[in-house]
Formats: sequence, structure tokens, C-alpha cells
Amino acid sequence: MNFVSRAAIALVLSALSATSWAQNPLEPGSSCGAPVNSYGPFDYRSANQQQRSLVENAHFTLATENLVRGTSGHIGKDIAYTLAVFPNHPRALVSMRRLADKEQRDPPTQVALSVECWFERAIRWRNTDLVVRMLFADFLLSRKRSPDALAQLDFVSERAADNPFTHYNAGLLYLDAQVPDKALRQAHRAMALGFPRTDLRDRLSAAGRWQEPVAEAPPAPVASAASAASQP
Repeated sequence: MNFVSRAAIALVLSALSATSWAQNPLEPGSSCGAPVNSYGPFDYRSANQQQRSLVENAHFTLATENLVRGTSGHIGKDIAYTLAVFPNHPRALVSMRRLADKEQRDPPTQVALSVECWFERAIRWRNTDLVVRMLFADFLLSRKRSPDALAQLDFVSERAADNPFTHYNAGLLYLDAQVPDKALRQAHRAMALGFPRTDLRDRLSAAGRWQEPVAEAPPAPVASAASAASQP
């Protein structure tokens, strides 16, 4: 399966700047190790352009991101260095996963950690980064680990607030996980927030699971004091 062609992931990556979340301290005690580096680590969402450019120009060019060639050396090392500086760099996480799929080995060549470890470290680094959690859910679904994926999606849907991109993308992933009721709920939430895309609705319709949102009944009119007094 070519996971990068999924509408869900394309939309997830298009919404990277849609929401800003508070930072969270690193949780200790993981076999995947802590995100530490001589430069950084930084939260990719709040890093400034100089911090991003310094790393991406040297280690994560388009050629590296697309697995054509490494920038400073081996592709895997360049992606790993990018994630050492920015543990929650979403495109680098996607590229690490693609590299493992391409090589059919996990960890990939010259990479010390498994793909799951990179996701796990990113979530421990900033545990309310909903983009990373959705990318991780998609990875887990590809590994036939639906319960773990649904735990990530439930976390996302509960905290998406008024972000229509996030509700919509979570709905696409719920549908990939074959949970159409939750996908429908997310579609309704995205629609209520004005999200214009119809792919999720179309997929639900094709599966015979689409329902129009139930309109809320208008509140009953309140009788004025004068009219109330005139009643027998």
C-alpha cells in the first residue's frame, strides 16, 4: 500500500500550521531513548525559520525527503539527524516511514531506531501534537494495529477543539480503521466548522453510512410578561 497517497495524510500535512498547542515536558522511561542532540531539540511547530533552515538545508532537502539521495551523506542518517533536532518534524517522520517501507527493513539502513520509536519519541516530546498522532495512527493501521491506532485517534478527536482540518482528517482515518460511526461524527464536526472538502462524506455515502446532521430545534419563544398576564 502506498500510504503517502492517502487523502488523510495529504490533508494532515497541509494543516501543519492550523493549530498551535502548549508544549509539554518530556516523559522519562522509554526504551526508545530521549530526544537529545547537541543542537536542539526544538518543537518543529514553534521553531523559527533560521532554526528550520539550518537543519533542513543541510540534512532534509527535497531530494532527501523524497528518498532520492542524502544531503550530507546517507539518506537514513540525514532523516535521523533531522528528527534528532526536531522530534516532531511531521514530514521527516513520513520520510522515515517511507524509507523503511522502501528498504523493507525497520530500522532502515544506518538508522538506530525503528519507525515506531521515532513516532513514540515525538509524542513523548510534545504529547499534544495532534498531527504527529494522526500520522502515527496511520502507521499503526498499516501494521494492522487498529486498537492502538484508535487510541491515538480518540485522543485527537477529543482535543481538536474548533480545528476543522483535524476533525476532518481524524474522520478519514476512522474510516480507514473501519469505524464509520466515529468517521461520521467527525465529518459532521468538520462541516459545522465550515470545512469545504467532501471526500469524507463521499466515502461514507459510497459505504452506505452517510447521514445528514440532525438540525437542532430552535428554542421555544419566551412569552412576554404582558401576554402571560392576559392568559386566563
